Amino acid sequence: MNHPTGHPVTPGAWVIGGGSGIGRATALRLARDGYRVAVSGRREALLAETVAAITDAGGQAVAVPVDVTDDASVTAAYAAVTAGAAPLEVLVCSAGTNVPNRWWADLTGADFARVVDTNLNAVVRCVLAVLPGFRTAGFGQLIIVSSWAGRHYMSAAGAAYSGSKTALGALVETLNDQEGRSGIRATHLCPGEVDTPILRTRPVPPPDEEIARMLVPADVADVIASVTALPRNVCVNEMVVTPVWNRMYVDHSAYPPSGG
Repeated sequence: MNHPTGHPVTPGAWVIGGGSGIGRATALRLARDGYRVAVSGRREALLAETVAAITDAGGQAVAVPVDVTDDASVTAAYAAVTAGAAPLEVLVCSAGTNVPNRWWADLTGADFARVVDTNLNAVVRCVLAVLPGFRTAGFGQLIIVSSWAGRHYMSAAGAAYSGSKTALGALVETLNDQEGRSGIRATHLCPGEVDTPILRTRPVPPPDEEIARMLVPADVADVIASVTALPRNVCVNEMVVTPVWNRMYVDHSAYPPSGG
C-alpha cells in the first residue's frame, strides 16, 4: 500500500524509548499509519511486547535494543535499523529519565550527569547517527520529545530534568537552522503532564484523581502522527500540548478552579 506521503515503499521510523509510555504509543501509532517501525530501548522484554502488539495488529516492526548513553551501542543500533530495511524517514527520541532527589540540597553531580546524558546527550547521539542518511535522501523528520519543563519553568521537575529538557529547544532550533536547507525538519514537542511511569517517580506523586485528568501516551502519539503526516515543505518547529485541565495553570492561578 502507499504511505500517506505517496511513497510506494513502506518508509521506516525509529522510535527510541519504544518499550513503554509515549515511545510505545508512538511506535504503535506510526505502525498503524504505515511505517515499518524499529523499536529501541534497553529493556528487551518490553521491546518484544511492543513489537508483538504491532505485528498482531498487522503492522511491521522490529526490536533493536540500544543503550542511548553509549556511542557504540547507538552506532550498532542504527546499522541494524537500516540494514536491508525500508528507507528511514523518521526518528522519534522519547527516552527520558529523572531522579527522585531533585532539591539542590540532595542532588549529586552523578545524578545530574545521568539525567543529562539520557535526556540530552543521547538525543545528540541518535540525531548524529541518522543525519547523514537524511541528508542523502533529501528528507527526514526528527521528533524530539521534550516536556512542559522544556518550555516553562516547572518546580517539580528539578534542576537536572529542567536543564536537560530546556536545552532540547535550542538543539532543535540549530537543527532547523542548519539542516532545514537539506530537507530535514525537527520538532521540539513539549507535552504537559502525561500518565507515564516516570510521573510516579516524583518525590510527591500526584493523587490518582489528578492523574486521571492528564494526557495519556496515545494522546501524544496522535500529535506526533499529525506532524509526520504533514507535507514535506511544512516544519512544526515547536509544539506544546497539555491536558485541558492543566495543573501547571490551575495550581498557580489567581482564580479558583470553579472560575468564581
